[in-house]
Amino acid sequence: MKARNRSYLFLLAAWLLAPVSGRADAQAQQPTDTASERAAQTTDALRSPALKPTLADFGWLAGHWQGAWGPRSAQQTWTAPKAGVMLGTFQLVEGEKTLVLELFTLVENADGIKLYLRHFTPSLNAWEKSGATALDLHSADSKSIVFVNSGDGQPKQDVITRVDPDTYVSRSEIVPEQGDTRATEITYHRVVDGSSGKRPRAKSNGVH
Repeated sequence: MKARNRSYLFLLAAWLLAPVSGRADAQAQQPTDTASERAAQTTDALRSPALKPTLADFGWLAGHWQGAWGPRSAQQTWTAPKAGVMLGTFQLVEGEKTLVLELFTLVENADGIKLYLRHFTPSLNAWEKSGATALDLHSADSKSIVFVNSGDGQPKQDVITRVDPDTYVSRSEIVPEQGDTRATEITYHRVVDGSSGKRPRAKSNGVH
């Protein structure tokens, strides 16, 4: 009788302990909730598309810039982003003569960001009789901004390459119907506010 009781108790203990041990092994093999959440977040981050550039990413352009194109001096000014627009001006001077003026805007809408530009004489007679030239934002990162013109007018491509917070290179490419592509490249340096010695601040979401 005692032998049967001992056998019964042994079998009962084995039966009770078996599922407990199995559950412990299963828990050891499965990641914790925290680890699972981290893995899911990493996967979601990898699947998420890159942040879409906004006008705020170009806010570093705001201010006054000067450069040289051979014997000619060039200056640009940009306003800070406001109400979906950045306004820019350009003046090219040789000696005491203004060769050309340019007015341009960066405009943000639901379709993305566009660059509009038009050239003028000093008396504001427009070079482009058909209206402003429009270029679409093709790509943008922390170092370069590329605009492409798939329609009429020139330039066909504008590239802004940021060298450092106070220097950038502007390259415009003219593609004639015949002949080789002509490029204009000017390196601009920020004109620091003489009263404060500080450059304007610009907010960004991380693309620039």
